[in-house]
Amino acid sequence: MNRTFFGKRVPRRLFLRGVGGVTLALPILEGLRPRRADAQAETTPSYAIFFRQADGVASAQVAQELGQEPERFWPREPGALDAANVEGRALDELTEFLPKLLVVGNANMEDFNFGDGHARGALQLLTGWGPHVAGAGGDSEAGGESLDHRIARELNRDGIESLYLYAGGRGGWLGGPCISHRGRNSRRTAEPSPLVAYQTMVGLSGSPDSETIAMIRARNKSVNDLVREELQDLLAMSDLSQGDRQRLDLHLSSIRDLEVNAGCRTTAEIEAELADTKTSSTDGDVVQKLARLHMDVAALAVACGYTRSVAIQVGDGNDGQTRYWVDGSLLENYHFISHRRLSHDASGAIIEGSDLLHHKIDRQFGQSFKHLLSRLSAYEFEDGTLLDKGLSCWMNDLGNGPGHSPSNCPVVIAGSAGGVLKNGEYVVLEGGRRARTHVRVLNTIATAVGCRTGDQDYCDDVGDTRFEDRSPLPELFA
Repeated sequence: MNRTFFGKRVPRRLFLRGVGGVTLALPILEGLRPRRADAQAETTPSYAIFFRQADGVASAQVAQELGQEPERFWPREPGALDAANVEGRALDELTEFLPKLLVVGNANMEDFNFGDGHARGALQLLTGWGPHVAGAGGDSEAGGESLDHRIARELNRDGIESLYLYAGGRGGWLGGPCISHRGRNSRRTAEPSPLVAYQTMVGLSGSPDSETIAMIRARNKSVNDLVREELQDLLAMSDLSQGDRQRLDLHLSSIRDLEVNAGCRTTAEIEAELADTKTSSTDGDVVQKLARLHMDVAALAVACGYTRSVAIQVGDGNDGQTRYWVDGSLLENYHFISHRRLSHDASGAIIEGSDLLHHKIDRQFGQSFKHLLSRLSAYEFEDGTLLDKGLSCWMNDLGNGPGHSPSNCPVVIAGSAGGVLKNGEYVVLEGGRRARTHVRVLNTIATAVGCRTGDQDYCDDVGDTRFEDRSPLPELFA
């Protein structure tokens, strides 16, 4: 899998080394592929990016607070996704990408005794496991490994873990970051700063000397500038195609954009804004901005092959700190809106029109997810874009807000993982609300990106061993 590059053997996913210990990860380049007739070697590896929203969505339900609430999220009919099928729904924020979407309905979690619906949803979301200790509520921990970690553990090189990124307030319900786990009762720490995540990925954390970091932060240099000599040598290679050169140009431009937007090379005003949000923010606009910056990092990470798995969490366990802006007004915290009441329980006064406010927050998450899909689509290959090579998944802890339902939890998948999954369809899984299908969705995703159980050609061991059926769902495959 290596090529000779200026007298050295290097992996196809190249890292340039520059002054001050800086390294720069490059995107997958066709010109550095091995000259061999090995189909697997000629395939860009798949990946998974998970984008988590809390508190359910504004879907059709009868709630004691507001009575009958209309459907504002799901497509109108199963089958082909088109503009008419999602008109007026939060998913119409993704109209441009409908041919690339697989919307999964009736993905139902198990009603495990976590002692709290938000703990049950957030901790089960990527693990498919019940609680480490039953009934612990806000002190809950998951009973097993999460899918993002499994993908990285099985498929990443050099023991690199999945990127786990967080946008939201410090602490909060379930301690803040809570969806990624190495195993039973082993929660991972998330990175709240897009800049730190980016610097870690390209080698700026730890190894560079203080003078080099100072140059970056003083906006005198970009990482691109610090590897300029090796970059010029790379661009002189005759093996690079025009497509390679375009991908490199996009990659380097994306790095500069990220440095600007994340506060490394930016205005004093934006730096001041990001000073607090590097570790914490409860302003909805800033939280969504941070989520999109995390998505920029995620796109770079999978483009250059740094990792094949990224998890982006927005908000703490019940997102009870973030206050979103709607129509120019700062709302009560999102958890209140999802409860339809001015409280974290059922005792507060009813918030009139909160079902519509919830819908408008759903749309903001849809807009951020669209940002990720646009970033991935910008990387083009002969047989499609980076979006097509893997899958990106917008997921929710709950089926709805007031009811804290474990049933029909939203799963919106973009990308086919190289043609493995269906695209352009809304599929409602069989079995009704009693069918525990969420864990099977997790194993479908695991299988699509390349995870395997033993010598099988599929994965069916993600999730709690108490589930009788954890097999992939055939109706989701192309």
